[in-house]
Amino acid sequence: MVLAFDTIPVLVHRDQISLFKGQKIKSKPVKLEKQQKQEVEIKQRMTVSELAKAMNKDIDHVYEALLNTDVILDEMEPDTMLEEKWIKEAVKRSGMKHKWAKLVETKVRENKDIQRQPPPDPAQLVPRAPVVTIMGHVDHGKTTLLDSLRKSQIAAQEAGGITQHIGAFRVELPSGEKITFLDTPGHAAFSAMRARGAMVTDIVILVVAADDGVMNQTTESIQHAKKAKVPIIVAVNKCDKPQADPQRVKEELVGHDVVCEEFGGEIQAIHVSALKGDNLLELAEATVTLAEVLELKGDPTGLVEGTVIESRSDKGKGPVTTAIIQRGTLRKGCTLVAGKCWAKVRFMFDEYDQTVSEAGPSIPVEIVGWKDLPSAGEEILEVESEQRAREVVEWRSYMEEQDKMKEDLQAIEAKQKQHQESYKKDRESMAHLSWRQRRAALYRANKHKLSHRLSEKTETEELTLPIIVKGDVDGSVEAILNILESYDADDQCELDVVHFGVGDISERDITLAETFSGTIYGFNVAANKSVQQMAAKKGIPLRLHRVIYKLIDELKDELSSKLTPSTEENIIGEASVLATFDVTIGKKKIPVAGCRVQKGQLDKKMKFRLIRGRNILWEGKPMPVSHVKYMLIYCNFFVFHAFVSSFRIRDNTETSEG
Repeated sequence: MVLAFDTIPVLVHRDQISLFKGQKIKSKPVKLEKQQKQEVEIKQRMTVSELAKAMNKDIDHVYEALLNTDVILDEMEPDTMLEEKWIKEAVKRSGMKHKWAKLVETKVRENKDIQRQPPPDPAQLVPRAPVVTIMGHVDHGKTTLLDSLRKSQIAAQEAGGITQHIGAFRVELPSGEKITFLDTPGHAAFSAMRARGAMVTDIVILVVAADDGVMNQTTESIQHAKKAKVPIIVAVNKCDKPQADPQRVKEELVGHDVVCEEFGGEIQAIHVSALKGDNLLELAEATVTLAEVLELKGDPTGLVEGTVIESRSDKGKGPVTTAIIQRGTLRKGCTLVAGKCWAKVRFMFDEYDQTVSEAGPSIPVEIVGWKDLPSAGEEILEVESEQRAREVVEWRSYMEEQDKMKEDLQAIEAKQKQHQESYKKDRESMAHLSWRQRRAALYRANKHKLSHRLSEKTETEELTLPIIVKGDVDGSVEAILNILESYDADDQCELDVVHFGVGDISERDITLAETFSGTIYGFNVAANKSVQQMAAKKGIPLRLHRVIYKLIDELKDELSSKLTPSTEENIIGEASVLATFDVTIGKKKIPVAGCRVQKGQLDKKMKFRLIRGRNILWEGKPMPVSHVKYMLIYCNFFVFHAFVSSFRIRDNTETSEG
């Protein structure tokens, strides 16, 4: 056989063994490069999640690495701080090596905040109108007094006949003198608003009804005035009533360190009738006289300073604040900062909703142009430009975040310290046990911490009332939240404020309420037709009120309805068992007790209980067989002996604990 072939070059890998021309060729030995271990940057006080991120692994990997160590994995969370030795141990067990992260010096951030200006030059000061706050108990005639002074009808417009906002406006007297008045609410819910009014005022007129005397909010108003170190003028109102006793009112005020002039003090007391307008001019003159004695002056030059009295969200104007200017002159185009909000003033309005071009010291004004809604009570300061305003707001937001981080860190450290002490105590008590025995003992000890059954979870969720609070102005929302903070029955029904804000009810509020299965409470706000239809379709309750105490009362009722009902037993009759015997019904023998009524009456619709001594033998509904001289009662599978036992009928009614 003849074979023809051509030579073809063959490439042979050096690691392979090949035969060529009958010779055996060996490849050269391969040198394996040493595998480099992954380096992990570690630092003090790392959490589980931080360590997992540094190792480029998930959290479960860290848990597995710390398996069979002294670390209690059952109590470990992603934000649990790890000790240095456990950080190193986890890295080592993962086949990695550690290195300490370099400390980076954080650059100290420059303080960009703004402060009030230094006191002005006395030569620049000019006389200004006094800022007078009307304070007192609810329904003592504060707003009616102001109505008479400026010939308006505010009291008739107030919901429920009580003031629920701080009203700021100017009154010009017949003599030409001008006074800026602040009317504060008298209801107990508006304590913070009264305090705010006292802090920005020069004089406090304390209104006390002559037929009512000193009440709770009267005492509170006196305390606010004293804390602010503001002089007081007492207006004894409703002196036209037959049961009025002004002398008694002034004597009661002495007990609160408010001594009138006729008792040797320095406080003026004017007897007035706000409804009939009696002695109002005398009260105004007393106010002007006291203002002259105080020599009130202001600086109309320089940068503007003021205080936010009230803030609200207007449909056409956007965020609006009512402010009292305390220094400088506010004009259109000024750039203002209040808290973490800033504004480029677009418009200014007076109390009659008329546009004004400027506002000087002691003048109340509505400011339009805020980017966000500042809180009532915030200090207003003018800055040079919008860029400067943004710097101030960013700095204040940054400082607020830093303060919150410090508070959170302190809470974490306290919790860790408590955990470590508890851990050491548990370890010491189980030092003599093996690790299997320790795990079993820890499981038995923490068994009660395991998740509840589904039925138990459902019962717990029912005792929660999520709510959304909306108000027309910031002060009203503040007052409602202050009341809700006093709620201390979370163990019975938890009150959860999901969201609160200023403005009318929106579709976003409905969606939020649907998510949390909550109720929307609105104070002096409205909900348009589409929002109402959306709420009705999704079954979201809308509770809209114009009087704050009615809102609080309805909230109390809803909280009470969430509580589990308690059963109250009313005994309406008692009987004694004279004898027992069997009655044949069909093929069955039914045990029957023959009874005699001793007290009250027996009703077959009620429930019965059979008692022998202190033991309950049977409980349920009977089967009446006859109702003649004796009452025969079917006793439901119980065989009774011949004895006399007390027999009671009860009436079960369910009531809610409020």
